[in-house]
Amino acid sequence: MARMRRRFLALWLVAATPAFAAAQWLTYPAAGVPRLADGRPNPDAPAPRQADGKPDLSGIFYLALPGVGSAATADYVAAPEFFDLGAKLPGGLPYQPWAAALVKERMSQFAKDDPIGICRPIGAVRLLTLPPPRKFVQLPTLFLILSERDVTFRQIFMDGRPSLTDPEPTWNGYSTGRWDGDTLVVETIGFRDDTWLDRNGSPLMAGARVTERFRRPTYGRVEVALTVDDPKAYLRPWTVTLTQIAAPDTELLDYHCMDNEKDAGRLVGR
Repeated sequence: MARMRRRFLALWLVAATPAFAAAQWLTYPAAGVPRLADGRPNPDAPAPRQADGKPDLSGIFYLALPGVGSAATADYVAAPEFFDLGAKLPGGLPYQPWAAALVKERMSQFAKDDPIGICRPIGAVRLLTLPPPRKFVQLPTLFLILSERDVTFRQIFMDGRPSLTDPEPTWNGYSTGRWDGDTLVVETIGFRDDTWLDRNGSPLMAGARVTERFRRPTYGRVEVALTVDDPKAYLRPWTVTLTQIAAPDTELLDYHCMDNEKDAGRLVGR
């Protein structure tokens, strides 16, 4: 698929080191992809299923952009939810007064302390809104989310283990999953208090619970209904849907934001 950054990178690599360029597999036709008569992937084909009959969520995905029905133009273009997770919620996110003031302050400082800007882990929620792609890997008792950004991973355990009662706070929290029909339901707890949900700086507190419901209605789409229940930071629970668009016939790049980093020292805000 045509991806401007990747196409540009691939052209540079072809000129410089042909063997390395071929090793990127950026345009390799993958097996098992439903295709149209002309050979292009068919995003409207039925969702794939695993041997047990459950939908197979595996694949590489981008967050859908408004008015864009494929991943062809989504590479490294930020969707509204990257900046404001509640961009499509009527009235926006229902902040507690202190949280609203915090977001206002962070925005006035041009998000200088955003974990993304200083190359720190960004948490489970933002793995779904980053402009770089992510790969879903579905196994019988484990669901993995691999992010191109900073070679990051997230584990969702589906082996029946109980949720933790007093978890040590982490960036991604602790996730357990179960099937409800054709929907994968994921519960996550155990976040850090310094978690940002978006570029605006919407907070997530340590006692929050995040519920995700993954559905794959067609080959080309995975819909993730994300519910945040965090009474310390928000007046009520709220839900947003993050539609992921499949990007077949390509692969993740190995990228870390500290490589050749020269910008962090200039993030001084006001």
